[in-house]
Amino acid sequence: MKKSLVVVESPTKAKTISRFLGRGYQVKASMGHVRDLPKSKLGVDIDDGYKPTYINVRGMGGVIRELKAAAKDADTVLFATDPDREGEAISWHLAHLLGIDPASKCRIEFNEITKNAIREAIKNPRQIDIDYVNAQQARRVLDRLVGYKLSPFLWRKVKRGLSAGRVQSVALRLIVDREREIEAFVPEEYWTIEVDLEPLAADETTKPASFEGQESASFRFTARLVSESGKKVHIPNEDEADRIRCDLEQASFVVTAIARKEKRRSPSPPFTTSTLQQEASRKLRFSPSRTMRVAQQLYEGIDIGSEGTVGLITYMRTDSTRVASEAQTEARSYIESAYGKQFVPSRPYQYKSRGGAQDAHEAIRPTSSSRLPDALKPYLTADQYKLYRLIWLRFIASQMSAAVYDSVAVDIQAGVYGLRASGSRLIFPGFLSVYEEGRDAATEADEGFDLPQLDEGEQLRRIEVRPEQHFTQPPPRYTEATLIRTLEENGVGRPSTYVSIIDTIRKRNYVYLEDRQFRPTDLGVAVNDLLAEYFPSIVDIEFTANLEQDLDKIAEGQAAWDEVVDDFYKPFEQTLETAMKNAETVSVPDQESDEKCPQCGRNLVYKDGRYGRFLACPGFPECRFTKPLIEELDVACPECAIGRVVKRRSRRGRAFYACSRYPDCRFTSWNEPTNDKCPQCGSYMVKKNSKRSGNQLACSDKTCGYLIQAAPKEN
Repeated sequence: MKKSLVVVESPTKAKTISRFLGRGYQVKASMGHVRDLPKSKLGVDIDDGYKPTYINVRGMGGVIRELKAAAKDADTVLFATDPDREGEAISWHLAHLLGIDPASKCRIEFNEITKNAIREAIKNPRQIDIDYVNAQQARRVLDRLVGYKLSPFLWRKVKRGLSAGRVQSVALRLIVDREREIEAFVPEEYWTIEVDLEPLAADETTKPASFEGQESASFRFTARLVSESGKKVHIPNEDEADRIRCDLEQASFVVTAIARKEKRRSPSPPFTTSTLQQEASRKLRFSPSRTMRVAQQLYEGIDIGSEGTVGLITYMRTDSTRVASEAQTEARSYIESAYGKQFVPSRPYQYKSRGGAQDAHEAIRPTSSSRLPDALKPYLTADQYKLYRLIWLRFIASQMSAAVYDSVAVDIQAGVYGLRASGSRLIFPGFLSVYEEGRDAATEADEGFDLPQLDEGEQLRRIEVRPEQHFTQPPPRYTEATLIRTLEENGVGRPSTYVSIIDTIRKRNYVYLEDRQFRPTDLGVAVNDLLAEYFPSIVDIEFTANLEQDLDKIAEGQAAWDEVVDDFYKPFEQTLETAMKNAETVSVPDQESDEKCPQCGRNLVYKDGRYGRFLACPGFPECRFTKPLIEELDVACPECAIGRVVKRRSRRGRAFYACSRYPDCRFTSWNEPTNDKCPQCGSYMVKKNSKRSGNQLACSDKTCGYLIQAAPKEN
């Protein structure tokens, strides 16, 4: 009997796929990247066409030996890594290590981990796409060149330990520029005037049908002042507002025009990576990294009882809104049975992806519309259920009929003043029966209300004139959701990079989150300004977006990867040489906190020490007070499931982990907990690291003993 080896990245994915294949298949996990550039040196030969030097990832020796042994016994080797450039590169590296010709039909690809998708992929193997591999290699080499060349510059000019990234520097600039806009913003006073009105003959004939049985106050409605003598009104101060108020209190109000029409509101398309991260941030308060971690679990497979382990969503790194016709047919069938035929549009929607989007994969959707979130709830963790429900609802809504509103706009004249009242009433809910997209800020359009029945030429009674003072507001700071949206809109980064962009600038202490909004640190501002002065292209949005397009051209076979790198690196190298000579050293003062020193009363400042950031008194050496900072991880407390895991330091400086709800919850651990569950006993998994074995994931229950190699972190 012929044997086939199928190689994937993770044990969970291997377990799910092995269920769909027969005895002739063995499924093994590579645990992510098996080869990468060395950490100890540049690893790129600039003089030899930017040739990269790859080495086996530290700690992966055991995995590689196991894969080689399995490949030796197999008649066929198939690489089933993720269907993107990163996955293609992993397959290429695996082929090199296992002695497989990349030009042979050794690569299989699927968008969802279901029985039909896996079996169809097995029937249609292909060659490894070398263009995709080259695009990933170009990105990796570019990022290495920037990181390893710019970091020494920052060490010399600012302070040791700093680093800079090609794409992350753009995100930092956005945050710094926005903060400066806010600081420079000068509020301007302006006034608005609203008038409460009602028909002169407020009897049953004028009462709207939806107001049956309500008090007479229901006849009242509000109109806003919009013009004076035919021109758009602007009220700069209280004196002007008082003048207009006096005029309106003496004026007669008459309806001059009524426009009634039916408005249709279409559903939002199914999720892409970016919109999923944004919506999970708005509705679930998930960080992008938390969203992607949970989405990965849903994609790779969950044991859901009688069906066994199955992937619940399609591939979660995509910028396409395309949906397979089979999935649309299934969704339409479910909608008709659950809501009625009127909730199914006459033709399935065909959503248009944004410009520059890759269409290799579908949008993020459930692998089956019939797997209802509440039916799966017993098999999912709290985070898995919340995210799956969000994805399921969004997809089902995206295939439903539009919502229909009865919209009315009424123009009213009061002497030389023009006013407008508008209202809307939902007459058919359509997709709103299932889902409504979250918003970063409320708008006037969010409000809908009914108006009484009115006729042109009808006289109105003034009840109250209400002037109100306002001040213009500065632009809002970026949240995780709005920063991702801005990066995507400007073509900076790709679905697989949004998480690392945000995580990197936070870990480097260039920005921090306050009330879920990004603010730059003094260090972040100093680094940004230095880069903007001497490396303007590195922090330029348009330049970075154009480089992303060049990487896309490499993936499409329209550009040579080494030429793209060369076009970037040669001017960058000259700029670096000039900056090293001319840039002056930048002194960054310690960032001051709001917390007072309990010993001398000074404001404590943030310091970076051997064991991470801490608070210290600026009065050193007279005052030696210090206080550790608590670092919150994106991990739920394994004991109470309410608090979050925080990283603390013992008196001797050793890191340990505890619940944020201490002393109500007394969970502690020397090893870093994760959100992963042990596949053998269900206990939480912890991270372990040893010089000999590298990064590992181990079961927290020592009697279980389950241990696997952890996937190495991507740079």
